[in-house]
Amino acid sequence: MSIQIVVPEVGESIVDARVARWLKNEGDAVTAGEALVELETDKVDVEVAAPKSGVLKSIAHAAGADVKIGETLGTMEEGTSGTSGTSGTSGTTGTSGTTGTSGTTGTSGTTGQPAEAQRAKPDTKALPAEARRAEVGATPSARRAARENDVALSSVASSGPRVTKADVDRAGKSPQPAAKAPEPKEDRAPAKAPAPAPPRAARTVDDARETRERMSKRRSTIARRLVEAQQTAALLTTFNEVDMSAVMDLRTRHKETFKTRHGIGLGIASFFVKAAVTALKEFPRLNAEIQGDEIVLKHYYDIGMAVGAAEGLVVPVIRDADSASFAGIEGAIRDFAKRANDGTLTLEDLRGGTFSITNGGVYGSLMSTPIVNPPQVGILGLHAIKERPAAVTGQVVLRPMMYIALTYDHRIVDGAEAVRFLVRIKELVEDPGALLVEN
Repeated sequence: MSIQIVVPEVGESIVDARVARWLKNEGDAVTAGEALVELETDKVDVEVAAPKSGVLKSIAHAAGADVKIGETLGTMEEGTSGTSGTSGTSGTTGTSGTTGTSGTTGTSGTTGQPAEAQRAKPDTKALPAEARRAEVGATPSARRAARENDVALSSVASSGPRVTKADVDRAGKSPQPAAKAPEPKEDRAPAKAPAPAPPRAARTVDDARETRERMSKRRSTIARRLVEAQQTAALLTTFNEVDMSAVMDLRTRHKETFKTRHGIGLGIASFFVKAAVTALKEFPRLNAEIQGDEIVLKHYYDIGMAVGAAEGLVVPVIRDADSASFAGIEGAIRDFAKRANDGTLTLEDLRGGTFSITNGGVYGSLMSTPIVNPPQVGILGLHAIKERPAAVTGQVVLRPMMYIALTYDHRIVDGAEAVRFLVRIKELVEDPGALLVEN
């Protein structure tokens, strides 16, 4: 019986995908639950597994094709996947009643020999390299990294249930054994003089100076959404600067105790998440969105934390950040960063969000104007901490200072409201004890 392989529903906001690569070839035997094809969406990469055991009969969309949710990717023939897959007069492996002389299910349909005898024969047909790699449990990003760095997945030591991109990166950095130099051969005749090289052709303008590559699905979506945000929203950015002395001093005094108790370091991001939640409660329009001619005010605080990954920026969400502890926030941020690098973030990690925070300071950015993540109407930008002269009680002293930026949608957030919101964050971070009272 033929079974259609369709593009599954992967999320309410995802309507299409791109075929990244097929892990099986037409005619390959597969078992139920085995990955057949890797799809690339604008948020996560997903694998489509075989619904039942059988044989991959046909592929409707090759790698690189864009497909819609519910569209047929290919078909497979249900049957026993443990057959040898050799071809004779039978058109389908592992099914009964084909044109072979045997009608018994489980035979190859070519010779009429018992299934046990067929299975006893060694399979001399080598599997394609892609199929061999597909047999190794690995994330889609790990497979992509292995292809790009020419690393065999079968040789990569996994740090978890599946090989991740980080595992492949580590394997790629490991020194490879040097190839054995060929032994010198005895010269039996004098070497012939090499033929003169043909005259070199004139270099063309685009000769080896430019390359073209297709945008990934995620990069294409990032580009489209960023342009949409600037075309549909009235974006403005306001700035302030924060004296980080109190936070730095608190971290110095409590970092060892915090790490011993919670098993994780105390960073600065958790202070800004807590400050943002407090400020959002006081200025609720920054925690809203526009739907038609209505403003939807949200009374929950799901804070998106922008994370840079090899495939592009992702914004996983800390759910109910108002009720999360400092340790819970720090743990979530570090987990997001690790899984973004490994390519193991799920769609649920990225869904929703009422307000976002991005930290360009980790890359050394001193000041920037972040772009809101629609349909949100505000995003807080953090930057590098630098010592700068500041006036303190009539004296000029060096203090660790950070510029902070708030980009907001002026359609529903007034300038005065945005400035006061940012000032409130500044006040809370400069007096971190207030965060304990407010939360």
